[in-house]
Amino acid sequence: MKYSGKTILITGGTGSLGKALVKRLYQDNTRIIIFSRDEGKQALSFNSYPNIVKVIGDIRDYHRMLNIFETFKPEIVFHAAAYKHVPLMEENPSEAISTNIAGTKNLVDLADEMEVKQFVMISTDKAVNPTNVMGASKRIAEIYAQQKNAISKTQFVTTRFGNVLGSNGSVIPLFKKQIDQGGPVTVTDENVTRY
Repeated sequence: MKYSGKTILITGGTGSLGKALVKRLYQDNTRIIIFSRDEGKQALSFNSYPNIVKVIGDIRDYHRMLNIFETFKPEIVFHAAAYKHVPLMEENPSEAISTNIAGTKNLVDLADEMEVKQFVMISTDKAVNPTNVMGASKRIAEIYAQQKNAISKTQFVTTRFGNVLGSNGSVIPLFKKQIDQGGPVTVTDENVTRY
């Protein structure tokens, strides 16, 4: 595996995508820094794994991120930290902008400055011709990372995911709970069709 023996920083490391990345990338000779704002999940996740360091912080805090890069010297960054809930970001656009754009800019700039080998930005299918704040904020972050790719020693890569079943904001846990309670299974709006 090409990540064997590397130091890997995973932002949003306690979210559904972050945890999947940790499990997929983990090897005895790989050092993984799980970075998250969520202290509750941090305390419980991956306690039995050697070579995993759990770090609390916010990607919007440039000085905290600088400290992380200087302390751990990651060779690879998987950037999964983001606000992804479409309706909540419509109601709180400044949070989408400060986290999804400004937080990503912090990470991209530091990865470039520290000459990280590879930066993988986890984005969303909603960044394709965005029709909402969340999608637009992720698209702007993608554009920033890709323009940096043209002038940096760091390889910047973007990958887009659709809805992740069971993730924060996913409707599946809600539907499962409603089914376990005998129903009914509801939708957010009577005009919405779920598949």
